[in-house]
Order: sequence, then C-alpha cells, then structure tokens
Amino acid sequence: MEKLITRKEAAKILGISLTTLDEARNSGLISYIQYVPNGCVYFTHTSLQEYIAKSTHRAKPIEKRATYRNVRR
Repeated sequence: MEKLITRKEAAKILGISLTTLDEARNSGLISYIQYVPNGCVYFTHTSLQEYIAKSTHRAKPIEKRATYRNVRR
C-alpha cells in the first residue's frame, strides 16, 4: 500500500493552494481517499502524478514568418 499524503502535503508537492486542490478534488480532476464521510482526505503519489499528467499541456509551436520585421501596409 502506498503512503497516504495529507491535503497540506499534497498542495505543497503540487505547488498549489489548498483551495485549488479542493476544487480539483470536487470537480473530479484528482482522485482521493476518504475513509469516513466528512473525514480526513488523503492522496496517493500515483493520484498526484495522474493529476499532473492531466494538467500538463504541450506548448504550441510558433508560426515562423518570412521576415522578423512587421510589414507595413
């Protein structure tokens, strides 16, 4: 079984606030563990990695122009 990570630790690892983490959890972007209703919420390292993968976007290539200068019209 993986080590369980608290909300505070998870937010620190991801570099986001607790509010942002809670919003991601409530919207279903990140999976979590909660043993009893209204109890403590925990995350696993795998769930954090999956969230990072979902939130990562590839950079779009820059369109190359024929010249570097803007042509006046």
